[in-house]
Amino acid sequence: MIAIIDYGMGNLYSVSKALERMNVNYILTSDQEELDKADGYILPGVGSFKDAMSILNETGLTSFIHKIVAEGKPLLGICLGMQLLFDESIENGLSKGLSLLPGQIVKIPEGTELEPLKVPHMGWNDLIIKNQNRLLDGISGGYAYFVHSYYVHTDQKETLLATADYGIEVPAIVGRGNVYGTQFHPEKSSELGLAILRNYIKIVEGE
Repeated sequence: MIAIIDYGMGNLYSVSKALERMNVNYILTSDQEELDKADGYILPGVGSFKDAMSILNETGLTSFIHKIVAEGKPLLGICLGMQLLFDESIENGLSKGLSLLPGQIVKIPEGTELEPLKVPHMGWNDLIIKNQNRLLDGISGGYAYFVHSYYVHTDQKETLLATADYGIEVPAIVGRGNVYGTQFHPEKSSELGLAILRNYIKIVEGE
């Protein structure tokens, strides 16, 4: 069973509907006793990194997430949820993240007069596969839907499973061990996104 971690800042409806379309058994809750029954987790997110981490810390969900990852249960962060997996963010002042993956969340640069970059990065971008992983089984590329103003900077290139070219290299899919993340919204990324979610379900189910 999959648990969507509800901490009040997630794209809960679209993620839930995607799982329903795939006939996946899931729960949506913030109750840790209920969450503990799950085999794998999705951490969605929209909004401010600092606000999200404040809620996770205040509710005890930060400790809970560390516990389930230490137990070997798979965790998938989506959009802001992916960014929360990293060490820290400079959004609205420096804030500590979950530190499950090494890296810092930084602002997308505005670019130059000759090569301006629109911020936020919003729309469809082609994925460039960097490192193969079970999350990418059967996937060689394709377009995914992004909406974000901050992105991950990490020196640990082995954690980058896929990137997108937006004038800068945007980490699009990350993963290490049982921790995974997508900067884009797989639940809004057509068949490519559903294929990634199906692969994640297989990982959770031990296939």
